[in-house]
Amino acid sequence: MPYVVYILYSEKDLKLYVGCTSDIEKRLGRHQRGEIPATKHRLSLVCIHQEVFENKADAFNRERFLKSLWGSRFKRKIKDDFLKQHKA
Repeated sequence: MPYVVYILYSEKDLKLYVGCTSDIEKRLGRHQRGEIPATKHRLSLVCIHQEVFENKADAFNRERFLKSLWGSRFKRKIKDDFLKQHKA
């Protein structure tokens, strides 16, 4: 079963959220409905990045990296690229 590490961008507070799941569609729906405590006050959310892994351990290691100080540079680049592409 593949696992997906994803990054959400909050249009409300302009911050990022990193998560991991085996069912990305279901998880994103739960985020949008405000069912996830960490993001329920940060709606609306946009999924700006996804990475697919074949095993759970690799996916959770990647999630841990992205949540670390070392991963912040990578996340900032993803956010900046997203914002450049979606400027009106």
